[in-house]
Order: sequence, then structure tokens, then C-alpha cells
Amino acid sequence: MAKKKKVLPVFEKITITDIAAEGKAIAKVDNMVVFTSYVVPGDVVDLQVTRKKNSYMEARVLRIHEYSAVRAVPFCEHYGICGGCKWQVLPYEAQLQYKQKQVVDNLTRIGKIKSLLNSPPEDLDESKPKGFYPIIASQKTIFYRNKLEFTFSNKRWKTQEEISSDKQFDDLNALGFHIPKMFDKILDIKKCWLQDDISNRIRLAIKDFAIKNNYPFFDLRMQEGFLRNIIIRTSTTGDLMLIIVFFYEDKEKQNALLQHVEDLFPEITSLLYIINNKANDTINDREVFVHKGKDHIFEEMEGLKFKIGAKSFYQTNSEQAYELYKKTREFCGLTGNELVYDLYTGTGAIANFVARQAKKVIGIEYLPEAIEDAKINAIHNRLDNTLFFAGDMKNILNEAFINQHGRPDVIITDPPRDGMHADVVKAILFAAPKRIVYVSCNPATQARDLALLNEKYEVKAVQPVDMFPHTHHVENIVLLVLNRDLQD
Repeated sequence: MAKKKKVLPVFEKITITDIAAEGKAIAKVDNMVVFTSYVVPGDVVDLQVTRKKNSYMEARVLRIHEYSAVRAVPFCEHYGICGGCKWQVLPYEAQLQYKQKQVVDNLTRIGKIKSLLNSPPEDLDESKPKGFYPIIASQKTIFYRNKLEFTFSNKRWKTQEEISSDKQFDDLNALGFHIPKMFDKILDIKKCWLQDDISNRIRLAIKDFAIKNNYPFFDLRMQEGFLRNIIIRTSTTGDLMLIIVFFYEDKEKQNALLQHVEDLFPEITSLLYIINNKANDTINDREVFVHKGKDHIFEEMEGLKFKIGAKSFYQTNSEQAYELYKKTREFCGLTGNELVYDLYTGTGAIANFVARQAKKVIGIEYLPEAIEDAKINAIHNRLDNTLFFAGDMKNILNEAFINQHGRPDVIITDPPRDGMHADVVKAILFAAPKRIVYVSCNPATQARDLALLNEKYEVKAVQPVDMFPHTHHVENIVLLVLNRDLQD
């Protein structure tokens, strides 16, 4: 006999009270926390519980009875479906406040750092920053991303209204974003506000050409079809890269589409394609072919040029990346005599950015392709004081490596969202640099690592940076200084 599905309750006229981690909204019912989305503090709503645990519940909003006085009007027609930009209903100033609060909460609860968080920054020399700095706002709150990836699907996501209508739909091809937590459901995007509007025009033109010429859109569940993905990268230099990913090779169809795009968009400086017949979308192990232009674009900061290839990592908000790197360099307190280690260096953007103020910079990164770009970037920028190594961080950064290349005066670390491996933290403690500048896209794992570094280090300064408006994501820079009694 089938197990009876448990009926979960509906709560009526509940007031949203706060914003929690991961950007979820909070309400309280019978002293139990309820997490939901797409609403703001002050909204009065009906909630349908979707998941119930001993200490909390999750729910979706059925109806909004009263709108909060602080609510903003979403500007995107796909809001609430696509899963991105969930904070459009929060005014930007409120977004910044909650992001700063998120940093404080993580550093306090996980990192056990308390005294500094209530301290305003002191007006000291830039080489001696101290205190908790206000979050750096993004100058652009729309069209701020320099990279987007879109997916083809022959079975687009249908709205609730379409499903309820019982109509048969012929226009099922889509080129857009994955519906959250549904690998095979793609929302067809009409206009995305994240990237320069050239991105929208290119995407729509490709989709129109593909439909008119009966190109098979990818079936994500059956793993068949011709058109798989497109990736669009822009830069502040005016460069524009388009990568079209095909599931299999068909030179006639490939060339027809690529030529159509080339003729329609002469501003594309790097037109590339990839054949990816794997089960997943990753392209790191796929060959990149050039149809037109170069196999890269350039980004620029303070006269420094950074080469970006199809597989390269680069901060996706170029203007805010500059603010992030400037503050990182400031926290390093460089005088020109320092040996700097740049961990998780990527294509060497931070390493090259600080190299002119340091004696030597050593960068370490997992991806060999990224390290090759880092080396090329150093050559392009006439920097002869950088050295780069490719490999797993926990295997490269060890006592032998440090003894061979020298104990660093400063370590910059910018790990992925999972933070640093325990062996990496151990190696940093062995190296005992006078300063550590920890850049993170996840304040929770950053706070965890800070608690481990607390053995020898004191947090001196904290600087949140908003790289992703209308989302809960926040970058955070922390300056740690070696305890005085351990310094030479």
C-alpha cells in the first residue's frame, strides 16, 4: 500500500520579519522559523509549508495581503521564475545593509570575531587599515556582468498559466537559464538585465536563426540535439567573445550559423565554437576552435591588460573587480620589498595587479590553462617578478615549497566557495607571513577558516564588496596580522 502523503499546513496573514542566510526571507509561526523567498520584511502573506523539520519550516508564498513599505517593484519580466536576482524587491540600499549584516553574522557566530565588528575604520595610513569598513556598493546595478551562459532546450519551462490552460504548444524551443534545482528545465529568456544588451540581441538572433532553419535544440534528458550552449563574454575594453557549443559536429550547419552571427554582429572580436558530446556542460577538457578573430579578449585595469580565454576565470563584475583588487592591495601594505604568495591565483589577475608594488609574487592555481594565461598576462604587462605554479593547492603549498621559495611576507588567498583545505591552512600557519589578506565569495567558509587561523593571527580589518546586485551574494576581504609576539 502506498504511503499517504502528509498534508502540510497553510499559514494565513503572516508578517515577514527579516532576511536570513542565502537571501531567504524569515517569518515566525508558533515560535518556529519559516523560510521563504521573493518577499521582504513587512510583507503580510499566506504561506504554504513545503518542508517541515523539528526546528524550522520552508514555505512558498501563496498570496500577498499587504506590501511592505520598503518593497521595490521588480524590473524583470522573468522575476520569480528564473531564480536569479531574487532581491529585486529590495531597494538597493536595503540589499547592502543585509549583505553587511550577513558578513557580521558569519564572522561573529562562526569566526568568533567580536571586538572589531563594532569598530569604525580609523583614519590611518593606508598601509595600516583597521576596523570594519562599510560595504562598497556597485556603481552598476543592472548590466553589470561580463559573462553569461545560456542553454538550449527543446522542452522549455511552461508557466503555471500555460499548464492550466490545457492548450497544446508548438513553440517549445528555449534558449535561456536553468530553472533552480531542475537540470532539464530551461526558462526561455526574452530579456536579461545582467549583461550589456548586446547579449540579448545576440541570443535572440541565434535562437531565431536556429528555429527558422530547423536546427535541433538540445534535449537535456535524452542527451540528443545539435545546439547545446552559448557563452557571451564582454569587457571594459570593448572586446566581445561569443562561444557556441554544439553537441556534435555538422560543419555545414555550424558554418552557416557562425557566418550568420559574424555578418549580423561585426562587433564580435572573438567568435569561437566547441564540440561537447559529454553528459555534462563543462568545457574545460574540450578543444576550442576559432571561427573569427582571436581566441581571447582583454580586460584592463590601471594600464594592466589581462588575457581572458574561453575557459578563463575572471571576476564577472569588471568594475567592482577593480574596487576589490584595490582594497586587497591596500590591505597588503606593500612597500616594494615583500615576497607575496597569491593562492588560488586563477589567471593571475590579483598577482599581476600587486606585482608592481612587491619584490616578487608567486601565484598558485589548480588549472594549468589558467596558469598559462597568468604567465602570458605577466609578459604582456612586462612584469618580470612573478612566478606561477599549477596544481592542487594542498599538494603544492607545503613546507618544502615554502622552504624552497622563501617565507612570504604577505599571503593573498582567494579560494572557491568551499574555502581552504585544512592542509592549506596548516601550511599558511607554518609560513607565518606578517599579513594575510583573505578574499572570499562565501563569508561562512571564510569565517570558519579565520577561526583556524586565530591560532597565530588577529583580524585587523574587514571590507565587504558588493559584486552581485539583486542577489544575496557578497565578497568580503579580511586583513589578518601575525600576533606581535610571533613577529621577528
